[in-house]
Amino acid sequence: MKYSENALNILTVRTFEKKGPAWINNNLKGNEYIQSLCCLLETHEYEFTKKRDSINDTITKLGNAIDGFVALGDTDFPELRGNVKPADRPFALFYKGNISLLKKNNLNVAVIGVLNPDEKVELSEKIVTAEILKHGATIVSGLALGCDSIAHKTALENGEKTIAILPCALNKVIPKENKDLAEEIVAKGGLLVSEYYDEPKSKNDMVSRFVVRDRLQALFSDAILMAASYAPNDLGNDCGSRHAMEKAREYGIKRAVIYNVAKHANNPMFDLNRQIIKEDGIKANIIDSNNMAEAIKKLLLPVVHLANIHFNTIYTSVQDEHIPVLNHHK
Repeated sequence: MKYSENALNILTVRTFEKKGPAWINNNLKGNEYIQSLCCLLETHEYEFTKKRDSINDTITKLGNAIDGFVALGDTDFPELRGNVKPADRPFALFYKGNISLLKKNNLNVAVIGVLNPDEKVELSEKIVTAEILKHGATIVSGLALGCDSIAHKTALENGEKTIAILPCALNKVIPKENKDLAEEIVAKGGLLVSEYYDEPKSKNDMVSRFVVRDRLQALFSDAILMAASYAPNDLGNDCGSRHAMEKAREYGIKRAVIYNVAKHANNPMFDLNRQIIKEDGIKANIIDSNNMAEAIKKLLLPVVHLANIHFNTIYTSVQDEHIPVLNHHK
């Protein structure tokens, strides 16, 4: 198991009262001496060391479930995409597999969506994901059932690596049904990553970990694609996709949706897709069978090259509202 003294110190700081992500990211750069940390925390070195030893014991018990962990200030700690406020920046990551896949020079695209896609959604997601892979991208997702699993499996079936971001400690993969998939991801050169090394303290803590996890899918990706998702409702069938898409918008990460007005206009499984299109307006990245290759190419182009693309905007009616569909010509 690989980790630095710095990483263990950063985790120890988190155990002190009111020393959350925002405080850590605002006050620490990593690799501070213990004496300096104790001064900032207004605690004795004995107390700090006692807490650190306890954390070390807990992490050691994870055994070969992790290859190691990195923290703020470590050489392998990944640089984030987008404009991320301190409270949202991770300060430590536990991993199994190829941690270098999170590096900023690696083209990462998150693919997310509902837990219960129908056959048509599954097929369209596979086709679009395979097209994204042609551009040398690594697929990022959350290892959930449904669209997440489809994204990971499509990458593996095409001989490519994939990254799974989990809301749990890596010794207890969630969902259990995807334990074999998690092992396959690592065996084929991919990565499992999580911010957690311990059990959630309550049901509410577990739920919050899913929401917190969703932001990582955005800040470790150059673009994020939603295959399909219900809009927030009281039926309980909406999923974490909305959190990831909201964070992508906040961070300035490009986001896209799969949508075809003729096929999906009355399908509630695409309600959130329509909502995203309305929010993004003329800048919406819409991918369907008619524009797939060009739309994906545009989505993955560096921002500095977008000025070289001319947009011919065609408006089509969607449920009595006008949503822009973009044709792209160089």
